[in-house]
Amino acid sequence: MSTNSFGRLFTVTTWGESHGPALGAVVDGCPPGVPLEAAMLQHWLDRRKPGQSKFTTQRQEPDQVEILSGVFEGLTTGMPIQLMIRNTDQRSKDYSEIAEKFRPGHADITYWQKYGIRDYRGGGRSSARETAARVAAGGVAREALKALVPGLKITGYMVQMGPHKAERSRFDMDEITRNPFWTPDAEIAATWEEYLSQLRKSGNSVGAVVEVVASGVPAGLGAPVYGKLDTDIATAMMSINAVKGVEIGAGFGAAELTGEANADEIFMGPDGPEFSSNHAGGILGGISTGQEIVCRFAVKPTSSILKPRRTITKAGEETEIVTKGRHDPCVGIRAVPVGEAMMACVLLDHILLHRGQVGENQGRIG
Repeated sequence: MSTNSFGRLFTVTTWGESHGPALGAVVDGCPPGVPLEAAMLQHWLDRRKPGQSKFTTQRQEPDQVEILSGVFEGLTTGMPIQLMIRNTDQRSKDYSEIAEKFRPGHADITYWQKYGIRDYRGGGRSSARETAARVAAGGVAREALKALVPGLKITGYMVQMGPHKAERSRFDMDEITRNPFWTPDAEIAATWEEYLSQLRKSGNSVGAVVEVVASGVPAGLGAPVYGKLDTDIATAMMSINAVKGVEIGAGFGAAELTGEANADEIFMGPDGPEFSSNHAGGILGGISTGQEIVCRFAVKPTSSILKPRRTITKAGEETEIVTKGRHDPCVGIRAVPVGEAMMACVLLDHILLHRGQVGENQGRIG
């Protein structure tokens, strides 16, 4: 079992490799009667697709999604939805020189150790190209969320590249779509552009931090202990290729706070409970509070670089490796829509779980 599926009621199974003929997802558990057509999903895929700026891989993939099942006359039927994205711009010859070598910092070596076979063409299944299928599935989840919770909104953006952090006092959410880095800080975008240009020209890469915020999330989603909402969000984000760390709310910063400072004080507002702050990231005891859900994840530097690095071959011989081909100098840029998609899938799954067990929230306040 290779575990290519996630979710409980709303489930997603992705398939395909970076240089295969196609990749895609099977989405099951989507409620029937949700308006859905390929154009609705294409909007999100267009945000993720490669080659849109000099700061991402120059592989030219249209990422055109096809819906093969589960939709009739523009509405979901409740049956499995098969999504397919054809690969059209593979250059497998770029990887012929590393067929016998392992890229340092890459899953090449662990795939070989586990399975005794690996698709070295672009990394096969371990490639970030797999995330295109997640974005398509996330588009399905967004349309279902739109029908079930009309006010729910999911927004992702970059907050750090290498050592350079965005300044929250300068955040303008309208700025996110105006720069190639999906950041709400226009000033840091200019810094990142200069910094990444130098790294890219030198054949190097760098990591990043992405933040995903979900607003309009109803209170009560999630469950104690093993069904926690933050557990599933963390699992979903951690499953994204190249992600090495996840935090909710204050995250690791909470370790620096006192109990007095960390406690989000509660007040009664005109529409229900209100909080003085949101160190909890919108989740307490694994259950949503009704505040914004705030998640951040750290993306490591792309391991396919033009800088020579020491490694070994499959035969155990020591050698040196330089990875040719087309790669993202900062894979965190295109991870933004992927993080949004994973948040959408997890929230829809928990909304369906909540409706199945509880229905309407039982505890009334005021």
